Amino acid sequence: MKVIFRIGDILLSMASRVHLLGVPVDALTRSEALTRLLGFLESGGKHHVMTPNSEMLVESRKNPKFREVLQRSALNFPDSQGLLLAARWTRQSLPERVTGVDTVQMLCATLDERHPVFLLGAGHGIAEQASEALQSRNPRLKIVGTFSGNPRREYAREIIAGINVSRPHLLFVAFGSPQQDIWIAEHLPELSSVRVAMGVGGTFDFLAGIQKRAPKFVRRIGMEWLWRFIQEPSRWKRIWMAVIVFPWLILRHAKTRADE
Repeated sequence: MKVIFRIGDILLSMASRVHLLGVPVDALTRSEALTRLLGFLESGGKHHVMTPNSEMLVESRKNPKFREVLQRSALNFPDSQGLLLAARWTRQSLPERVTGVDTVQMLCATLDERHPVFLLGAGHGIAEQASEALQSRNPRLKIVGTFSGNPRREYAREIIAGINVSRPHLLFVAFGSPQQDIWIAEHLPELSSVRVAMGVGGTFDFLAGIQKRAPKFVRRIGMEWLWRFIQEPSRWKRIWMAVIVFPWLILRHAKTRADE
């Protein structure tokens, strides 16, 4: 069941959440996700948006701090095919993947100077290249700052001061999971102008052309993990967690619930 309400001139669709391994995931289409984000930007307040994937849910099982962040975020977009399959296995439903890369591109394609953007994280110079790529697609987009930064606590004061001087409404953080979202959860209250903060993982690398995304047909059939493995064999432990450990945990969790 959906409840429709209006904030300003924007219709927001409040969709139900599914729960996977105790973590809420929003059952939204890409267009609904975009509408929700635009609504957050227009309405003010502070909203932490996450893009959990299979590996992140596995991490949440052994990292209570990260698990709490996932449970308290404003939105959790399903960023892997594994979450859609897990929802089906547990007799729930997620309409489609809502990836970090696609969400960043869609959102930035709609924005203008009313909602300034700051890019934080990734390797040296990558945020700047990602900024140039985004602005080349939307000249109206106002990016007020980029900084590679570091999620370690001793760098927080410098980062927070730089963001507050720039006064963005939208902050993308690419420190990698789980560091990026723990950092947002800890410091969002201190970011005076930020209305939406979103952890985006390797999105800047894709936007900057450092990494290549899988072809659309590979993403469509849910085999992006294999493409990433071929491109980066060093990721094998992360892929093992997503492709082997996560389904096992889901099936075990479902069996436990069925036996109760």
